[in-house]
Amino acid sequence: MSNRRSNAVRPLRLATLAAAAGLLFALQAMPQTAAAQQRDPTRLITDTVANHASQHYAFQRFDVSSADGQRTWRVHVAAPKGAAPAGGWPAFWMLDGNAALIEFDDALLAELAAQPVPHALVFVGYANDLRIDSEARTRDYTPFAGERPVRDGGTIVGGGGADALLEIIERSIRPEVERRVATDPTQQTLWGHSLAGLFALHVLYTRTGAFDTYAAGSPSLWWGDGALLGAPEQRFVANNAGRQARVLIGLGEGERTREVAHRDLNDPRVQVHLRRIEAAPPDSAEKLAQRLSEVDGLQVEYRQFPALTHGPMFRASLMWALHAITGIADHSDTPSHADGVDPNR
Repeated sequence: MSNRRSNAVRPLRLATLAAAAGLLFALQAMPQTAAAQQRDPTRLITDTVANHASQHYAFQRFDVSSADGQRTWRVHVAAPKGAAPAGGWPAFWMLDGNAALIEFDDALLAELAAQPVPHALVFVGYANDLRIDSEARTRDYTPFAGERPVRDGGTIVGGGGADALLEIIERSIRPEVERRVATDPTQQTLWGHSLAGLFALHVLYTRTGAFDTYAAGSPSLWWGDGALLGAPEQRFVANNAGRQARVLIGLGEGERTREVAHRDLNDPRVQVHLRRIEAAPPDSAEKLAQRLSEVDGLQVEYRQFPALTHGPMFRASLMWALHAITGIADHSDTPSHADGVDPNR
């Protein structure tokens, strides 16, 4: 797809508009009280556990750039203190690494380090101070191009860089992680939320053995008019041939019921997004988990989180995955440090 097409403002698809007409009417009739609760795309990370000496983990940081020098990822790696097992530490990888770092405090590091075999932690983020780099993650976490909303209520075509990011992870990031920290190649978890959850499923479908566990929190199954629910899933199901993997899929109850009271419904960009998500039915994540559970070799768990909407699912799905994979207590119902809690309490 050419750059001209990728950057052109596009009208909404007629089919999408028709499918969402009832929803839009309902939205317009609701109170518009949630402007202050919208995600701030300019929010910065400040102090994190990576900036402080820890008794439990040793942090390192490095940057990796694309071959053309136009894209740079910042990776934080945290190794448990002490001698690694003979086969290396299990590794827990997190996308949106800048935002994921905020969710860790010293108490959580201590709990992780106290497990019989602690996990190394890998935070894959971007070389800036943004908590969430919306433009970069849309480019990197989507397997195919799709429409993104712009402020005036239109859309532009973007994304499609998932395979390129996966190459960066496999050829550049993973070798550098292994150079710095001894990790066990047979015990590797990939966690992601929203578009990053979509990316985790794409990796499961297309790169056999890249990880052994895939945790997708609130995966954006609507992206590209729900394309991942079609041919990519069907090819994977037909060709997995008993290969072993564990899959965790989580969704907030508010996402399932399409709760919108927390959104600013006067914002044209929000209106466009709410129409876009109609491309995947509300029960898509649960039904996907049911279908994948029937695939020979897969161990699949689905969890719905009471009352939670999409944003709070970032922390909830991360804490659930850490609980399920590392054995720590389940902290999925605790408040996010992004809301102002001291990460070093």
